[in-house]
Amino acid sequence: MDTSRSRGRTPKALRTAALAALLTTGALTAAAPDAHAGGARTETPVGTVAGVAESVVRVKVPLPASFGARPAACDWLSYLRYRSTDGPAASADADRVLVAQPGILEGAGAFDSVARNTVTRAAEQGEHIEFWALDRRSNCLEDHTGVDSGDQHTAVDYYYRGKQVNGRTFAGFADNGQLGWMAGLGIRQTVRDQYDLLTTELPDQSLRKRKLLCGGHSLGGVVTGYFATADFDGDPATTADAGYNQCAGYFALDTTVSTSLADLSGSLPGDTNVPDVGLGYGAVQAGLDSGVLPRSLSAPVLLNPETMTLLAIAGVGALQNPGGESDLPAYLPSNTNIEATNRFRFSKDTATFLTGSPSVKDFRLTNQAVLGALLDDNSVPLAFLQSSVGFFDGGPVTDKNFPAANGGSQQPGLFGTRYKAIPAEPHGPLYTWRDYDRVGAPDDPGYRSSDGTPFTEAGEEVTDIQELARSLARQPLDFTEQYFPTKLVTDLELATSPQVRQLVVHPDGLTADPTLTVLAGDGLLAGRFPADLHPVIADGYQHLDVLTAAPVQNDGRPEPVSTNLARFAENPE
Repeated sequence: MDTSRSRGRTPKALRTAALAALLTTGALTAAAPDAHAGGARTETPVGTVAGVAESVVRVKVPLPASFGARPAACDWLSYLRYRSTDGPAASADADRVLVAQPGILEGAGAFDSVARNTVTRAAEQGEHIEFWALDRRSNCLEDHTGVDSGDQHTAVDYYYRGKQVNGRTFAGFADNGQLGWMAGLGIRQTVRDQYDLLTTELPDQSLRKRKLLCGGHSLGGVVTGYFATADFDGDPATTADAGYNQCAGYFALDTTVSTSLADLSGSLPGDTNVPDVGLGYGAVQAGLDSGVLPRSLSAPVLLNPETMTLLAIAGVGALQNPGGESDLPAYLPSNTNIEATNRFRFSKDTATFLTGSPSVKDFRLTNQAVLGALLDDNSVPLAFLQSSVGFFDGGPVTDKNFPAANGGSQQPGLFGTRYKAIPAEPHGPLYTWRDYDRVGAPDDPGYRSSDGTPFTEAGEEVTDIQELARSLARQPLDFTEQYFPTKLVTDLELATSPQVRQLVVHPDGLTADPTLTVLAGDGLLAGRFPADLHPVIADGYQHLDVLTAAPVQNDGRPEPVSTNLARFAENPE
């Protein structure tokens, strides 16, 4: 272990320097709209680090008039473009372009690490590829102004206390009545948006067929399945427009390329406001149209626009002062949503949740430790929000048995497979965070659960917490998604209805092109994927780690997801 760890120190130091460079060059610079087929286009540089240039691209593709009134920003499609600085400036001249659909409650910023790592790995092989991380259209509703300030107090003041930032005042989180246009934002429009974006950016169909690899993470694999089987010109006899003929291959990250949600059980919490699809397609659509049913997916705690924004604010603190003592829990205003969310995330048992004592405000935590508590697999209870970013340090910890008992390392479904832990001493020591590549080091105290099982080990920690913070707080398109269209989920859950089934025009499209499937070893599909799938398994990874893992792992080896994506890009056959 000591030898492999010493091999990893230099890459970590280089990565830290690169991160610092990114944060100083990450401010958006002005870019004039370019004339472009299909409408206006802007491309704005984000920053260049270690040979990878990032920009945010926006293309005007208006929704049909039938969607009704919506903000002007929602007539644009956006994506993050990553490319090698040594490669061609034009996407059409790249060796390959990977196009990624996000998962549920996920934005383009979530692909930041895997995109950079994949472009770098390909360049090491002599290939100049691009990675396009797509954003869903509904992310046009998000206001990044507070987070973009780079100061945690300023962000909280902006979203909660009416403080202006750059002359702008937060208009508040949108309610259901303001989201009427999202009632039609289902799987049909989602795949149409991808097609319109691809054909606008790369008008030559033969080039798309040769160079594009289409895929996604989590729910993005199902969206890719519908894209592959779709017909876009209304004539099934003509296939140049078929989804599968826009791609040279498919890739699936902790998901499968399919037209079924069955493989993703555990990806949705049970208390979201997804309507009862037993009502039937027509009744559900009528409910969405009228506003009787919610147009945006949310849950009373953890999963709503406010709490998604809090994750980004926590990322701001971790970047601003990683080892400094956090005052975020005390600085946030007290409201029902924040209080319930804090209790859910930071209660060691049911009694603590019900009484609210001790609360997160009673513990001394660094800014890194706050972020780790919100997203690490040994802390957060929801499997689809888990990453492996290290472990608590600086004081004793204890088992976290809420909301589920800490009864074993193979908890199924929603809560993931890892033992959960929480600081044990309120009003005690300053709890710090041990980053992924310091787990298992000689000074690691090796925390264990009450039954003697180690909470974690070196091989189960793969994501750098500072890189995660960067992805959360320094991307022009969010890591998390505040307004996820309910209709997208209900459409997929109603896949056997005639209205959805008719979208699968070319079912053979699912197998028309080669597919790379990479699964997290401890992710949503761990141990229950089809026998004939033959996936690459990323050992020790959680659901988010396939996107967030650091380029050099604890054993000194390169990160496996991006390594396999780069190999696949070189030769998809």
